[in-house]
Amino acid sequence: MERGEITPTTRRPVWLNAAALLIASWIGIAALSLQVRTGTEVVAVAFPPWWSDQQAFLATASANAAIVRTTAVPALLIVRPDDNDGLTQLRKAGAWLTMDPQAIAACFTK
Repeated sequence: MERGEITPTTRRPVWLNAAALLIASWIGIAALSLQVRTGTEVVAVAFPPWWSDQQAFLATASANAAIVRTTAVPALLIVRPDDNDGLTQLRKAGAWLTMDPQAIAACFTK
C-alpha cells in the first residue's frame, strides 16, 4: 500500500472577509460625506501630494479659481472656483479630488 502525497491547502484567514467589508464601507461613507454639494461656492481641492505649494497655486490660478485659504498640507487648498464650469477647469489643471471643505476643516487646519 503506497501512501499518497499530502498537499497542503491554502485558505484565506477568517477575518479577511470582515476586513474587506469594513474597508469597503469606510470608502463608501467617506465618498458620500466628502462630495461637493450643489450650489457650493467654496470647495477643497486636492492636488497630487508630491506637488509643492507653488505648483498647486499655479494650477489654481490657471483654472481661474480664487484661493480662500491654505491648509497644513501644501497640496490641499480651499478655493472658490470660477462660476463657468470651475470644477471641470480645476480637474483639467491637475486636481485629483474636490471635496466639501466643512468635512475636512478639523483635519487640515493650519
